[in-house]
Amino acid sequence: MSIRRLWSNPKTPPGDVNVVTEELKNLYYKRLLPIEKHYSFHHFHSPSYEDADFDNKPMVLVMGQYSTGKTTFIRYLIEQDFPGSRVGPEPTTDCFSALMHGEVEGIIPGNALTVDRKKPFRNLDPFGNAFLNRFQCVQMPNKVLESVSIIDTPGILTAAKRKLSRGYDYPAVLRWFAERVDRIILLFDAHKLEFSDELTRAFGALCGYEDKLRVVLNKADRVDSQQLMRVYGSLMWSLGKVFRTPEILRVYIGSFWSEPRQMCDHYQLIELEEEDLLNDIRNLPRNAAVRKLNDLVKRARLVRAHAHIISYLKQEMPTIFCKQSKKHNLIYQLPVIFNKIQQQHRVPAGDFPDCAKMQEKLMGQNFSKFKTLKPSLMASLDKLLSSDIANLVPALQQQELRKRSLPSVLDGEFLGTFRREHYRRDPFKEVPIDEDGSEVDFDEWSVEKYKPKYDEIFYNLSPNEGKLSSTKVKEWMTNTLLPNSVLAHVWRLSDVDGDGMLDNEEFALAVHLIEGKLEGYWLPRELPSHLVPPSKRPGTASDEEGI
Repeated sequence: MSIRRLWSNPKTPPGDVNVVTEELKNLYYKRLLPIEKHYSFHHFHSPSYEDADFDNKPMVLVMGQYSTGKTTFIRYLIEQDFPGSRVGPEPTTDCFSALMHGEVEGIIPGNALTVDRKKPFRNLDPFGNAFLNRFQCVQMPNKVLESVSIIDTPGILTAAKRKLSRGYDYPAVLRWFAERVDRIILLFDAHKLEFSDELTRAFGALCGYEDKLRVVLNKADRVDSQQLMRVYGSLMWSLGKVFRTPEILRVYIGSFWSEPRQMCDHYQLIELEEEDLLNDIRNLPRNAAVRKLNDLVKRARLVRAHAHIISYLKQEMPTIFCKQSKKHNLIYQLPVIFNKIQQQHRVPAGDFPDCAKMQEKLMGQNFSKFKTLKPSLMASLDKLLSSDIANLVPALQQQELRKRSLPSVLDGEFLGTFRREHYRRDPFKEVPIDEDGSEVDFDEWSVEKYKPKYDEIFYNLSPNEGKLSSTKVKEWMTNTLLPNSVLAHVWRLSDVDGDGMLDNEEFALAVHLIEGKLEGYWLPRELPSHLVPPSKRPGTASDEEGI
């Protein structure tokens, strides 16, 4: 299979300031927030933004029915277990877990998160203790989490469990996250495709955020091609009914975990689909500013439509008599009012909120306290949409060129690691150092006792001048049926001298790492000193030749 490396990994220059994000923040506080407060936008829609909403890292929301592989998918991305994670056929994840980077591993409960100004979760407070007791932040040192945060969610209940109550408004919480995250991963199990009532309500919460949604048909290696074709067709048909749009959602077919996949006729298709999805996720840090800009523009358009609605209702209200009857009549006539505002003020129909939800919100409001249009505020909002955002585009393009993509399992693909232009970019040439600053004792090589059997495989592959080419190594590695992203990480760890080939020691190291992975161990982030081949250690002859 031909898998290409889709991006390089330039380092962000020292002192690089996120100019676009800061400017977006200033525009929001200067032009949009005053009009939100003037027309009580937060009473009808989402709460106002805070600094953390602009400054936080890109977020990925992972959701789906229970036992579809949500937690396993996250472990696959970050390449390690995380506190509180459990995997099983029954509903094991019973709370929302925000996985974020931290120097020390620990869990922060939901109530504490709502008072932390550095976290983007302060506006979850209105959902109350019933939800906050089921919400936590897991902090841990992890390379992937340095660039992106991941939200694990409770499994969506099936029809058999639909009578169970969660104690909080689950679809409303999903919609809160959907508005703020950069990507939504919706997982389905190829073995049990069922659209329950709660799943349908969850889809309703995602309406308007379809551009962030990526649907994954997981565990596809466990069914044959005929079954996969039927399940895929059924899923596409069901999604078309739920979202009611002529556009077809992209459905990725895969088996997202770090264990060997079952061999099947569509094995190559699974690898290609995995590459496409990982490429989409790994580019989130590059596209974070674009997403924030897009969400700000979307919010500004909704604020403009909201201001016109509130102003119209205020103008139509009588001064003294029959206020209550007039209020109910205006709420009933809201669809007609929407059409009038569209024609009079040329507000696009797509900018208006959901009419039924707006009618429900208006029932508890006092129309007498509404305010009419304030020309200065509307002019400021028009300036934001017409010129201020456009002036940010050049700076945005410059920033995107400097942004890094995600490392680790998402850092390139298997064959791309072998390309000559990337040989010297591997970070495994420095020897680890103990906490006291001294070099660790690495007299004994942990792989030495297994090397005779590894050498037999090495020489059976016919090395040329004592080394195996990347093509031969790739051909042998793929027989293990491990995902390409895992094999790419093994290659980066094993090619210690970065020459694009493996000698007998490097190959023995690669086989040792693969065997450990097959036995269920996690691969190391960087090569520990006890695994560094003797000939590649500082002070050896080969090391001096490579300098």
